[in-house]
Amino acid sequence: MILCKSDTGQQALKDRSVSVTPRQRSAFILFDGKRSMDDVIGAGLGVTREDVEQMMSLGLLVPAAGQPAMAPATAVATPADAPAAAGGAASEPGLSHQQRYQQAYPVATRLTAGLGLRGFKLNLAVEAAATWEELVGLAPKIRAAVGADRALELDRALGI
Repeated sequence: MILCKSDTGQQALKDRSVSVTPRQRSAFILFDGKRSMDDVIGAGLGVTREDVEQMMSLGLLVPAAGQPAMAPATAVATPADAPAAAGGAASEPGLSHQQRYQQAYPVATRLTAGLGLRGFKLNLAVEAAATWEELVGLAPKIRAAVGADRALELDRALGI
């Protein structure tokens, strides 16, 4: 299936109103209405079919003209649901590390971005984190910078 960026998707990624992972952001750039989903998934960015389906469910990507709509193969928790899920679903033991990462990444980014210049390096480290394990490694630094109360949401999303 050939996908392209929606107008809403282009605006959302520009103003960062929708939280996506760094891999999803990189893959989003490649969807130009000419490349197939398999081409982008095979580009070596580490993006999965579920990542692409999530971007479609968020309205960031749409089938190119003449392409049939695709039904998602699985239900994926979206980063936009992370604050609501952090109180309950994020603490469920059945979530994969990828799902926890997708929930925790926007929380960690929001917390460190709120630190301003004093948290600049920490914010860069969070943005460079590409896995759940890397975010877990940064959690103590984030907790020390923002305080235990504010870091509680991150801890829940990470499942720690």
